[in-house]
Amino acid sequence: MLSELEACLTRINAVLLGKEAQVRLAVTCLLARGHLLLEDLPGMGKTTLSHTLARVMGLAFQRIQFTSDLLPGDILGTSVFDRDSGRFVFHPGPIFAELVLADEINRATPKSQSALLEAMEEGQVTIEGATRPLPDPFFVIATQNPANQGGTFALPESQLDRFLMRLSLGYPAREAEKALLMGGTRRDALAHIEPLLDHTRLHEIQAEVARVRVSDALADYVLRLVEATRTQPQFAWGLSPRGSLALLAAARAWAFLDGRDYVIPEDVQAVLPAVVGHRLRERADPTGLGGGTLVQWLLREVPPL
Repeated sequence: MLSELEACLTRINAVLLGKEAQVRLAVTCLLARGHLLLEDLPGMGKTTLSHTLARVMGLAFQRIQFTSDLLPGDILGTSVFDRDSGRFVFHPGPIFAELVLADEINRATPKSQSALLEAMEEGQVTIEGATRPLPDPFFVIATQNPANQGGTFALPESQLDRFLMRLSLGYPAREAEKALLMGGTRRDALAHIEPLLDHTRLHEIQAEVARVRVSDALADYVLRLVEATRTQPQFAWGLSPRGSLALLAAARAWAFLDGRDYVIPEDVQAVLPAVVGHRLRERADPTGLGGGTLVQWLLREVPPL
C-alpha cells in the first residue's frame, strides 16, 4: 500500500516540479478526507496540481470557474421540466464529482461560496427539498488569489474552517523552473499520465489511515497546542474542536505516508502550519496575515512531552 502511494507522489512530482513538500501535504489532505485551499498568485501551478492529482488517483474530475455572476444552481445542479415525461428531471451540477476544483473561489459572491458548505462538510447537498449524496471519496480543491487583488470576496471564517489545509505553492526554485522551461508544457505531461489508483482503492487507503494509532501522550500534545491558542493573549481566538480533530486527522495521514501505524509528535509538527495557519488570527493583526507567526510560536513554545 505504501509503495502505491510513493509511486503516486513520484508521478505527481514529475509534473509539478520542485514542490515535493506541497505535493506531500496535498496527498496527506486527501488521505485524511479533508479539503484543500490553495492560495497563491495566478500561474503558480494550482490548477496543474489539481488535474494531476485527479489523474494519478483515478478520480472523476470537474472544474468550476468561480466568477461574480456564478449562481448556486451552477454548482449544485437544477431541475428542468421534461415534456416527454411531464415531470421535472434533476440535472446534477459539477459538484457531483470525486475531485472538484473550485477555481478562484474568492471571485464569486458569498452566496455562491456558501453553496459549497454543506457539500464539503456533510458529503451531500440538499436541492429543492431533496438530499442527494455526493461521491465517496469526495475531495474539493479550492484556489484563490491573494485578497489584496481586485475583484475578490474574502472567504469568511466559517468557510475557511471547512478546509483541512491551506497551502501556498510559491515560486519554483531556479533549477526547477529551468527544467520547466526546457521540458515543454505541463499540459503535455498530463496527457500521458495513467491512473495508479482508483476510487475503490483510495477509499480502502483512507480507511487504513483512520485506524492509525494515537497514544494518550500524543493526544495530550495536541490538546496543549489547542489550549495555548485559547489562553495566550496574542491569539484573537482559539482553535475549535473541529480544528483539533483536523490536526489529528492530518497527522495520522502524514504518519501513514511515512510507513507507520502510529503518530509521533513530528507528524503533528509537520502538518501544523498547513492545518492551523488559516484558522488563527493574531490579536494585533485581524487581517490574518500574522497566522504564520503564531504557528511558529506554537512550534517553539509548546513542548511535545
